Amino acid sequence: MSDINTNQSFVAQGNDENKNYLLPLSAMTTLFFLWGFITVLNDVLIPRLKSVFDLNYTEAMMIQFCFFSAYFIVSLPAGALVKKLGYKNGVLTGLVVASVGCMLFYPAVAVHEYWLFLGALFVLASGITVLQVSANPYVAALGPAKTASSRLNLAQALNSLGTTVGPYVGGLLFFGAAGTMAAEAGAESVKVPYLMLAGALLTIAIVFAFLKLPTIEAHTQEQSCKAKDHSLFDAPHLVMGVGAIFCYVGAEVAIGSFLVNYFAQPHIAGLEEHAAAKLISYYWGGAMVGRFIGSAALQKVAPSKALMFNALCIVALLTTTMLTEGHLAMWAVLAIGLFNSIMFPTIFSVAIEGLGSLTSKGSGWLCLAIVGGAIVPLLQGMFADSINIQVSFIVPLVCYLYIAWYGLNVVKWAQQWKTKVN
Repeated sequence: MSDINTNQSFVAQGNDENKNYLLPLSAMTTLFFLWGFITVLNDVLIPRLKSVFDLNYTEAMMIQFCFFSAYFIVSLPAGALVKKLGYKNGVLTGLVVASVGCMLFYPAVAVHEYWLFLGALFVLASGITVLQVSANPYVAALGPAKTASSRLNLAQALNSLGTTVGPYVGGLLFFGAAGTMAAEAGAESVKVPYLMLAGALLTIAIVFAFLKLPTIEAHTQEQSCKAKDHSLFDAPHLVMGVGAIFCYVGAEVAIGSFLVNYFAQPHIAGLEEHAAAKLISYYWGGAMVGRFIGSAALQKVAPSKALMFNALCIVALLTTTMLTEGHLAMWAVLAIGLFNSIMFPTIFSVAIEGLGSLTSKGSGWLCLAIVGGAIVPLLQGMFADSINIQVSFIVPLVCYLYIAWYGLNVVKWAQQWKTKVN
């Protein structure tokens, strides 16, 4: 296995428009697809385990809490690891750890204890965290800085392909083709799918071990960048971007987590779990379509303006689903996926802009903020238990208002940072 820092590797310049990065970009997009597929399985796992262990909404949302709290605990160590070992070895580490997490579902099913499922999800998410810290800044740097948002949106479109396929496949595996996998199947229905994922992760790790990927010089040679003399706290576009990532991931995960139970409400759609699980694919499929559109549009439209526009559109859709019933309420919340599309990669790329040698550390900060996926669903679960599930969508609505505010101000904040480092 070749280390990415050996003489066999070549050096990538983040602003070199003439290099051909097709192979490394293609390799990295397979990771985006895979972790999207794995992450969205939680949306189907929640109603499955909620039924098996007779949980309330708050208890069921502990699935997302344990999964996304791994980002908070692991992101900073992952950033330090990636900075020391390089992006390729970071990817390999993430794949192996994630595969171990998938394997832990086997003893969790055997013992039939809810806390063991939560532990397995934490280990799985720890591996995905290392993948995120490695892959996002790497893809952003494989080409001209001015098109970083476009590249990340293209990669995230493949992530959305995974999130689109995941709920449909998960619904079939966890509930059966017609919901016939009833209570007698219990937690057994989740064992085989996660063991299959463990095998896929290990296979991809072996393939990546033999790939020669470029080193990002701008992120490793600190002496060449004035940013090393400054603290990341001096970069308001990053600091506020941490809040934006927290709000975005939290809101997106919270909405997806509640869709199966929301569509089961008699005044919304009255659907059974297996049918509602298939509809989640429209939510994540909208994000996939939007990312392909966004990848092209963001080459001409300012990322900050696109971010603010999409956030305000989602605020309007959430208001609609909270105030209406039936198919209008159902399709309004599903349409949110289309406008979610560009948010993560756009926030990520504008937040790390101009960080230079501090990029790996800044990436760790942003991945730390993915803990929003643990906190926001839990808050919405508390609202759903204490009031009702429809009103609980006020929680993600507040998150998108913050994102709109970030889009309005991020250009000004980025300029403040550039002035300081120059």
